Order: sequence, then C-alpha cells, then structure tokens
Amino acid sequence: MDSWLVPAEPVSVSEEIKKSRFITFIAHTDGVAAAKAFVEDIRAQHPDARHHCWAWVAGAPNDSQQLGFSDDGEPAGTAGKPILAQLMGRGIGEVTAVVVRYYGGVKLGTGGLVKAYGGGVQLALNQLSTVLKVPLTEYTLRCDYAQLAGIEALLKQFDGIIVHSEFQAAIRLKVALPEKYQADFSLRLKDFSRGSLHLLPIEE
Repeated sequence: MDSWLVPAEPVSVSEEIKKSRFITFIAHTDGVAAAKAFVEDIRAQHPDARHHCWAWVAGAPNDSQQLGFSDDGEPAGTAGKPILAQLMGRGIGEVTAVVVRYYGGVKLGTGGLVKAYGGGVQLALNQLSTVLKVPLTEYTLRCDYAQLAGIEALLKQFDGIIVHSEFQAAIRLKVALPEKYQADFSLRLKDFSRGSLHLLPIEE
C-alpha cells in the first residue's frame, strides 16, 4: 500500500449496558510493540476491571501479519474478534482498541457481549479523526556542496526529506521519499547531475 489512514489522536467512550460499564480506548500504535504497550498502559490505569479485551491492526490495514486480538476471559469470539472486525471494517492502520469492562452482575449472553464490544468500538471510531500516512523509504546519497540546493529542491517536488547530513570533503545525505516516487526521482536526479548522482539503498 502506498498510503493509509492512521488515528490522529486518541479517543475514548464509555457506556453502561445492563449494569456493566464498558470503556473503549482507541489510539495510534505503530507496530506490535507499541500496540502491546498501549494495552498494558490501559490495564494499569484500570486494574480493578474484570476484563481488558483488545484488538490491533499494528501496521498497514492489508498486512495480516500485524493483526492481534484477545477476549481476556470473556467467552471465545465475543470480544476480541468483534473489536478487530470493527477496526478492519474502517480500513485504518496502526491502530489499537482496548475495551475495559467493569462487571455489573448481569450476564449479557454471547450475542449481547458481541454487540457491546463491537458497538463500543464502533462508537469510538465514529469520533476518531484520522490522518493519511505515506511511508517513506530511506536511501543514502553522496553529493558535492554545489549540488545540495538542487537536491533539496528535487526532494521537495517528490515529498521527500533529508533525514541526516554529514558534511565532509563531500556531503553524505540520508534521504527519505515515498516508494512510488523513487523511480521518477532517480531519473530527475540523473538528469540534474548528468549521471553522477545515484540513490543507494541503506546498508544493513
């Protein structure tokens, strides 16, 4: 995917359903480690809650390797999957939802639980503002001092940035730009430098 929507800022909503209180939290989490940290943070904020059910889409919306969910003690399939289904239905990436339940003594049944967990996330998503994320790929580039201004201008035209610069006899740049522009940028760079400049992949 060239780009996808991510949460712009966290949201939370609270509902009472048959004496149980459900609080839904949604936030931007870039990667599984960030998603796990967010779940643990909510768990720490609500240590007395009976359940902390969650789901995440930790990367791009179409990356099935970055999905996760948990019923956290609720009957299987009644919490984590409905939460995940709501997240995936919106096509948002890098997002985690945690639904905290304070049990009120009245059982909701499996259908009631699915509706409560899924419905809470739906409510929160309706309030969620999003921004478009365009992932950037990093490259290295060596240039002369006289070429720097031209490179900066070229990067601007292709939504690229200079991440890091080292000024020695020549300049060593780390640049980042959207993957889809890499070929066009390389062609323009070649024209600009009469074939002397090339983007190089970052060496691991």
